[in-house]
Amino acid sequence: MNRIYRICCHAKWLKYLQSIQELEKDRIFCKHNAAHFMDVARLAYLENLERHLGIEKEWIYAAALLHDIGRHLEYTKQIPHDKASAMLAPEILQDCDFSPKETETIVNAIQLHCTAKTADRQDLAGLIYRADKKSRACLFCQAEPYCNWSRQKKNWIIPD
Repeated sequence: MNRIYRICCHAKWLKYLQSIQELEKDRIFCKHNAAHFMDVARLAYLENLERHLGIEKEWIYAAALLHDIGRHLEYTKQIPHDKASAMLAPEILQDCDFSPKETETIVNAIQLHCTAKTADRQDLAGLIYRADKKSRACLFCQAEPYCNWSRQKKNWIIPD
């Protein structure tokens, strides 16, 4: 997991994370912070193990750590965060010694993590999509009544 540690120490990843935190400091809804990234990573990895999908642990953690890293560009430049994150991720992945093939797989998962048709896929993209949705604890959220997510999209159960 040395490459994952390197992502977490990467100057640009830290800069983007700090930008997101600053832009979300007054946000009452779900935050897009390191805790969220790690929740997504852990949920995706657990599903990977339970379903015996055989997806590389470092790929899962890399995709989870980077899937929302472009959120600051959505706030400041109206670039959808899945596209912005996919745009920012390759440089970080390459700097952390991910191969071009690994980078392509991880970036593809990042690009698709908001696409509903990804939900049933049994690959990295599907894992990240499902883990991202399961990571939100709408059942316990005090801001839930004010959230603009539809009732159907909200997570009302304890993830299995």
